[in-house]
Amino acid sequence: MRRVFAFLIAAGLIGGGLPASRAAPEPATAQPGDAQPEQSRLDKLHAALKRERNERAAARIADQIRQEWLQSGSATIDLLMQRAADAMQAKRFDAALDFLDEVTVLAPDFAEGWNRRATVHFMMNNHAKSMADIEHTLRLEPRHFGALSGMAAIFKLYGNKKAALNAFQRVLDVYPMLRSAQEELATLADELAGEGI
Repeated sequence: MRRVFAFLIAAGLIGGGLPASRAAPEPATAQPGDAQPEQSRLDKLHAALKRERNERAAARIADQIRQEWLQSGSATIDLLMQRAADAMQAKRFDAALDFLDEVTVLAPDFAEGWNRRATVHFMMNNHAKSMADIEHTLRLEPRHFGALSGMAAIFKLYGNKKAALNAFQRVLDVYPMLRSAQEELATLADELAGEGI
């Protein structure tokens, strides 16, 4: 179990709240055309992440993507996400769930709200609920390597090695230089080869 948590921390599924600069959210001033430049910026970052062959440089790009995922465009959602992150840090998971439930109701198209709720469910060992939120996250953002990592970890916990291997492959399709996913994939491939898949 310790190895699973280490992997999830490395993949960015667990940990990290809003950056300090966003702790006191500014009022949202989004304009109707603002979503397009954000999506374009995210697309460019994902393309760079896929191309990058230096592990450290890839990690920096992945951090920029995580910051983009946190951009809700709403001061209310940002505040709820910060409070959820603080509650998670303090291991007050019920309180974190309350905040994240509110996020998913107020902003159902905000993928990171679903992903954070999946993380809290995972930390509470509510794996079925975590998987449901992961699937919702991936419907909104199929390239969410944190959610894909969580999916892989849950499959692995339940001994579904083939599904875990496929999920880790999906992680690496998006983030090829994620060392923890590379190692997990290699281990699972060896185990499955030994079992004669």
